[in-house]
Amino acid sequence: RISSATSLSSAIINTRLQELVKLFKERTEKVKEKLTDPDVTSDDESPTTSPAAAPVPPLGGETEGDKPAGDEHYCEMLCCTFKYRPWLDHVKNYRFPSSIDPFTNLMYVLWLFFVVMAWNWNCWLIPVRWAFPYQTPANIHFWLVVDYLCDLIYLLDILVFQTRLQFVRGGDIITDKKAMKENYLRSQRFKMDVVCLLPLDFFYFKVGVNPLLRFPRCLKYMAFFEFNNRLEAILSKAYIYRVIRTTAYLLYSLHVNSCLYYWASAYEGLGSTTWVYDGEGNSYIRCYYWAVKTLITIGGLPDPKTLFEIVFQLLNYFTGVFAFSVMIGQMRDVVGAATAGQTYYRSCMDSTIKYMNFYKIPKTVQNRVKTWYEYTWHSQGMLDESELLVQLPDKMRLDIAIDVNYNIVSKVALFQGCDRQMIFDMLKRLRSVVYLPNDYVCKKGEIGREMYIIQAGQVQVLGGPDGKTVLVTLKAGSVFGEISLLAAGGGNRRTANVVAHGFANLFILDKKDLNEILVHYPESQKLLRKKAKKMLKNSNKPKDEKGAAGDPLIIPPKADTPKLFQAALAAMGRMGRKGPLAQLQWRLKELKAMQA
Repeated sequence: RISSATSLSSAIINTRLQELVKLFKERTEKVKEKLTDPDVTSDDESPTTSPAAAPVPPLGGETEGDKPAGDEHYCEMLCCTFKYRPWLDHVKNYRFPSSIDPFTNLMYVLWLFFVVMAWNWNCWLIPVRWAFPYQTPANIHFWLVVDYLCDLIYLLDILVFQTRLQFVRGGDIITDKKAMKENYLRSQRFKMDVVCLLPLDFFYFKVGVNPLLRFPRCLKYMAFFEFNNRLEAILSKAYIYRVIRTTAYLLYSLHVNSCLYYWASAYEGLGSTTWVYDGEGNSYIRCYYWAVKTLITIGGLPDPKTLFEIVFQLLNYFTGVFAFSVMIGQMRDVVGAATAGQTYYRSCMDSTIKYMNFYKIPKTVQNRVKTWYEYTWHSQGMLDESELLVQLPDKMRLDIAIDVNYNIVSKVALFQGCDRQMIFDMLKRLRSVVYLPNDYVCKKGEIGREMYIIQAGQVQVLGGPDGKTVLVTLKAGSVFGEISLLAAGGGNRRTANVVAHGFANLFILDKKDLNEILVHYPESQKLLRKKAKKMLKNSNKPKDEKGAAGDPLIIPPKADTPKLFQAALAAMGRMGRKGPLAQLQWRLKELKAMQA
């Protein structure tokens, strides 16, 4: 019992002393590093990052917790409590803006849609009401109500919206109400808008309700083209709208031609000759059918008889050939612009296949190249993202890079505490690379010159005696290879194989790019060196466990007395307390008593 107690106390003392020695060693290493490397700073030092914008408290000093849940109203008749609907509050509290940005304001785009609808009403139905007998005294009130509703939209556009549009003068965005109004009054659009609303309707009292008096309403074409530009800017697939618009152009030209044909037939007399409309069936459909055959020059039409019919038919043929060729050319341009990316992809792939066939590249390699082309195109819609971003200004490229990559890069332990602007500069240097299944991202022992960030997919870290054991699987958002960017003296060699598990899209940061950035951020450079050294030491240091057999003890516990020596002592006890062994036994007893 005494020997076991002695060994236990010795173990406790050794543990305490070992902890103290470790602390002293760590402190000595820190002092030594500070003396040998002036770039190493203390643990408390870190570059100041640009402070994030603090949330602005709402007016009145209320926080989210202090906000009332909703305005309640007690109804005595129903004896119940109900809350106002949020959208009602928004409608009541809405204030019309004093200035409108015509490029980004979606409300203005919606308003242009209503203006264009009113313009289309006039453009499509004025010819119909003039040529065909669809406007009668029985339904004249319906036509007039819709006409004046369109006029009201035109008037609101002039008085409310156009006078509030922002504009650029001398590089400054002008939002002053008086300046915006004067800018609109001096513009060409104001003159056209005034002509559109000429009050020719007063002639109704003299000549009757003639739809041709509303023809100036069709001159508001500037709103139509502006709506096209604004709508294409917000659509993800604008080419679909371009195809629909080009088709509408063709349909409108046929529509006008059908109205002219019915007017010519009525002028000659319905059914008077075989060329004119005979008055049977639906007049608009029959005339539209004739217009389609004429403008597309299908043929099979009856021959004109009179001079008027011959001249009219010749003009139709000339107009049809010109209009149809223009429509075909415009449709070709629209479809070509929509498939320009696909055409570029096919040309690149065909050139690569031709090159591989010329040099007789093995089929397995060719198949992998084709797979890379197909996956890269279908996953990101382009072969190289840098070709698209290089056209943008530096500030816009930074904004896109922050939205795409900042959340991932800011979580990297190596870059935490660094200058925020340095991270922004680093985001612009990242490049995207696609790896196929079982592709080696990096191999053990090679020099590491890049850091990898997983954007999509997974990679596996391989190790073990055969180098094929999966140690860990890294998923999207993980980072590896960051120590190699700053390690030196052999520490920048890869310690394991990393293989793509399936298709993997990675962001890569080159060591050269990082060094060019750190030149402008010396404080962040010091911090990164320090962190890289610590991470490298931790990765190379074996994991020690408390009480392991390999831990050296400062005061080793007392070993038990050997059995042979105990037998000798017992024999001496039987012989009496004489001799050196007896004295040694007596001395051991005294020591045990003192320790107790």
